[in-house]
Amino acid sequence: MEFTYAYRGSTAVQSGPYRTQMSFVPDAGRPPTYFSGEIGRAVPFREAISALHDVVVSDLRTPPKDKSAYKAWAESRAAADLALIAGRRADIAARVKRVEGELHALLAERARRWGSFYQARQRYFDYLYKHERDFWYVLDPVVTVHPDEVFFECFSQDESTYGRLSVGYDSFKDRGEIACGTTNVDYSSKLYEEFQKIRSYKTTRLQVDPAGFEVQTGFDDAYREVKIDLPDSWVRGFLQVNSAMTLPARSFRLHPVDLFNICFVLRRKRELLGPRSLRFFLTPGAPVRVLVEPFGVELACPRSVYEGDEADEIRIWGRRRLLVLERLLPLARGFTVHLLGTGLPSFYVADLGDMSFTLGLSGWVANDWAAAGNFDLLAPRAAVDDTTKRRVFEGLKESWFDEPARLSGRLGLPRAQVLGALSAYAQAGRVMFDLNKGVYRVRELSRTPLPLEALRFSNEREEKASRLLAAKGIHVERSIRLERGAAAAPGRAPGGRTLSGRVRDKSHAYAVSLQIDGDERIVDGACDCNFFKQNRLRKGPCEHQLALRMAAPRS
Repeated sequence: MEFTYAYRGSTAVQSGPYRTQMSFVPDAGRPPTYFSGEIGRAVPFREAISALHDVVVSDLRTPPKDKSAYKAWAESRAAADLALIAGRRADIAARVKRVEGELHALLAERARRWGSFYQARQRYFDYLYKHERDFWYVLDPVVTVHPDEVFFECFSQDESTYGRLSVGYDSFKDRGEIACGTTNVDYSSKLYEEFQKIRSYKTTRLQVDPAGFEVQTGFDDAYREVKIDLPDSWVRGFLQVNSAMTLPARSFRLHPVDLFNICFVLRRKRELLGPRSLRFFLTPGAPVRVLVEPFGVELACPRSVYEGDEADEIRIWGRRRLLVLERLLPLARGFTVHLLGTGLPSFYVADLGDMSFTLGLSGWVANDWAAAGNFDLLAPRAAVDDTTKRRVFEGLKESWFDEPARLSGRLGLPRAQVLGALSAYAQAGRVMFDLNKGVYRVRELSRTPLPLEALRFSNEREEKASRLLAAKGIHVERSIRLERGAAAAPGRAPGGRTLSGRVRDKSHAYAVSLQIDGDERIVDGACDCNFFKQNRLRKGPCEHQLALRMAAPRS
């Protein structure tokens, strides 16, 4: 999916002895959006914007091995071979006719012997291009100006971490005129170093430059057009995490010291085997307890009391992404944690006074087929007609943000219909839910509407599994949870569960089984369908296995 940005100039930071001015250049292809104001609390802003940068560059996937030394050796050997051949040809110029047959035989033999090498090298280069190319994909952060705050949003390169920094207008002094809207800002690579120069004794001014919307021509030297071809999975992950914020969750307040203890354990220890998860034990009226697996370290959080009505136990993976919040620990008054459930996204909202920082984590760092079954976070489309949807969106745009109940009263529509329409627009990237204030906000992720139906599922089998689930033709016959102390195969996390049942697809009922390890990965299974008989799990689970996993309870 290609995103195009048009910038008139580049984002600049001017740092002097007593003054720092940040001027972000917005996308000139979007409606005019601008803002200007002097930041009252410079140090918290510096740490928060730096944490946002950490999200932008975050990539916890296993990097490929460095083959530069091998490629240099291969090139040197190829040059040596060419030099050797050239020398021989010079030495035997007088006898070229007599040895021509021998030379041709040698060249044919060389081609035969080196042919597999060249083919392997080409496959290797193709692999690097395919697996390393997305390391350079960085979508410029989205900045939105609203009547009550300005906020930045970004998504990580590994498609698993979402960051949002919101700065309320109480943080600014000498605020200039604003134009509400959403735009992308030019986020240059040198910006992070400039952010570190912000100091409390220097005046710091933030500006989304309105000059970026002056009339331009194709001959303007300052005009730049940037095109980024992002994989569909990146955009899909961004929409998935955003829409997940609208779902019900277990919420509690976590003290900065308690979060520091979690980060401290993660810094000190390095796991070799799974399960690599955090277990949150939530008991009404009691302090939150956190078990760090596989180390067996249980942390009591006496300063963080769970005030919910029901007890629960929730596991999350990819916990090292929480280290992004370390910079905010000395400045935060507290963190509000929202857990959707085991293996589902989680959100952490840092209270920085008149600023807030939201960190959203997908269920897994690597959203591959082994973790399939979490894609159902993109909830089914609400049964709301298009006319009502447009009415809700236009009503929200009048105030730019609002609570569902208040918007329902203002438009004279049932609250259920308003929530359904807002959820649909959140899935389309046109509306986002503010966890900090509990309101929906207008935020257009792209200039043009995103092809939502093409982004909802990562492959055809996921789409079929969703239809099977909606048809209610799935019968879970057995769900057995294995003890965590049970022996596991090498390289697999202990514990897990086994599922079996029948999935009706058209006129046939397929017998399906799954084995899931302690890290909630599909490690084995069976199905009667033709796809599984031909591929087993080499190409991922079939639609019937996915449907069975989606229908089975997670507890």
